[in-house]
Amino acid sequence: MFKQVELKYEFNALEPYIDTLTMETHYSKHHAGYTKNLNAALETANNTNDDIVDILSHLEKLPKDVQTAVRNNGGGYYNHNLYFASLAAHPKKVPSGELLDKINATFGNVDALKVQLTNAATKQFGSGWAWLSKNKNGDLKVTSSPNQDNPLMETNGEWTPILGIDVWEHAYYLKHRNLRGDYIKDFFEVLDWQVVEDNYNK
Repeated sequence: MFKQVELKYEFNALEPYIDTLTMETHYSKHHAGYTKNLNAALETANNTNDDIVDILSHLEKLPKDVQTAVRNNGGGYYNHNLYFASLAAHPKKVPSGELLDKINATFGNVDALKVQLTNAATKQFGSGWAWLSKNKNGDLKVTSSPNQDNPLMETNGEWTPILGIDVWEHAYYLKHRNLRGDYIKDFFEVLDWQVVEDNYNK
């Protein structure tokens, strides 16, 4: 059975950047629903694999009648675990170490990376995500995905997300209304680069 990532902060801790009601609804309703539905789909398939990365990287191994449910709800589960874990009330504001070196080599600097992530998140049509991902060689790239898809599914696990920006309307509409760009700016105010570094170094 998969469990939601436990928040390391209270629902109101990310104010004023992400409001309390959005956090509470996002975590307690949306993410809880993805987790419940993922477990139900895997139970139907008699699946005992407890490695969500492996499951999402090889959806074709599942029975066809549950692949869509696992894609949607497994993606929602994994993506939100990554998202919620990367936020903090008192975040590390800039990356360092090997991640910073790779960002500078790949994108020029952190600000240039933020521009690419912002563009990917802003231009993602409808619901979806923007990603910073790494491969086994430590290379980095920015992409976006629709719905609850992610790079694990799209590359059979070749690329692993280390940072995800949720641009479903439920992530920002209560506070930011239709101003997705304002939400993305606020997201970076509470993004903990220490978590992104840890994800990169795994």
